[in-house]
Amino acid sequence: MPKIDVLAPRSAYDIECETLIIGAGACGMVAALSAHQQGEQVLVVEADAVPSGSTALSAGLIPAAGTSIQRAAGINDSAELFARDIQAKAQGENDQALVDQIATDAAEVIDWLAQAHGLPFSVVSNFDYPGHSRRRMHGLPTRSGAELIDALRARCEALEIDIICERRAFALFHEAGEVTGVAVSTPDNTQETIKCARLILACNGFGGNRELVGQHMPEIKYGLWFGHDGNKGEAILWADKIGAQVTHLGAYQGHGNVAHPHGILITWAVITEGGFQVNKDGRRFWNEAQGYSEAARAVLSQPDGEAFAIFDERIAGIARQFEDFKKAEAVGAIKSSNTLEDLAEQLGLPAQALRETHADLPLGETDGFGRTFGDVPLSAPYVGVRVTGALFHTQGGLKTDTSGRVLKTSGQAFRTLFAGGGAACGVSGSNDSGYLSGNGLLSAMVLGRNAGKA
Repeated sequence: MPKIDVLAPRSAYDIECETLIIGAGACGMVAALSAHQQGEQVLVVEADAVPSGSTALSAGLIPAAGTSIQRAAGINDSAELFARDIQAKAQGENDQALVDQIATDAAEVIDWLAQAHGLPFSVVSNFDYPGHSRRRMHGLPTRSGAELIDALRARCEALEIDIICERRAFALFHEAGEVTGVAVSTPDNTQETIKCARLILACNGFGGNRELVGQHMPEIKYGLWFGHDGNKGEAILWADKIGAQVTHLGAYQGHGNVAHPHGILITWAVITEGGFQVNKDGRRFWNEAQGYSEAARAVLSQPDGEAFAIFDERIAGIARQFEDFKKAEAVGAIKSSNTLEDLAEQLGLPAQALRETHADLPLGETDGFGRTFGDVPLSAPYVGVRVTGALFHTQGGLKTDTSGRVLKTSGQAFRTLFAGGGAACGVSGSNDSGYLSGNGLLSAMVLGRNAGKA
């Protein structure tokens, strides 16, 4: 791939369009649907042979407050409460105007995709996600990001929105403080130039660029990279060259419950419903109620960067609504037994220590780590899985206004440049602990929709 660059405009281009979108993940395709609805001529370019991105590796869940789907399920929620939850998790580090707008617009995005485009969303209603005051996670039937990506691509194809794959953007054309187009590389190492009236960067973050990860978030540098390898950070590499603001580059979403060595995401429901994590000594080591993003750092700090999630068949039954959990069972990552001693043997844990840890769980009370447990004990059959910590995606990036318009270092907004998803700064504060469940797809979907219709 050619060097990431910024170039002077050409006198002629290979292609011209009104709205050009870089990246066909959730953000890019939502932006495309939104711009198409405004009557725009839309072109999406995607580096991969088939659109997928980090979205396809996720559970595909989007938090939204006040949707028609929530109301039908009898859930009373509001954008104001949602915004408070977002800021509470991030300790108030987010731009308040951006949080308020995203929390307000999320319901509109979900209802629009459900009603105008037929995506069959439903609310995850049988367990709670850490930090959310209401049950507001919306997902498609398999609770997988791959299903979400396929559904969005199908809608783009049905509306004859052009998506050209195997085209990776490497240069911006820039003149008089504005972006006027891009250059892309092709599979046969040739280059194509595209002129556009406006550009939406939906090319995700920089988690696949180990140099940038080490520079901005060294504590996760050696964690498993669970995102899309195409996340090389073009957006922030361009920013300095065009005078765009970046912010919160130390923010990221980790996850401390990835089946190891299988590399399959295990839903955090196995913890929130009463499960716990132990290290190789069979002992708990932190307050698991803080959230799955912080769990990555906590797990990686343990011997060999490993831990073990311990729960029971009741909780496994809840987890089976997620396709990933069923895959983990199919490949033998999930172990089960009628006794803790046998489960410990299967997982390679000291049986006495695991038995003592289980017996010490303070049901209905708060323990020394600060976690308050429910009053439902774990019971046979017991279930466990070896896990490690991983980096899923970065949360810092280009600073935008509420419409997704990128801000210059002067404080003014670009007229022609927008960003969303991993290319833009989300609403997760400045580090891993500010990530509220679903924040990644939340900002991707909302900023994508807003940029498309701006």
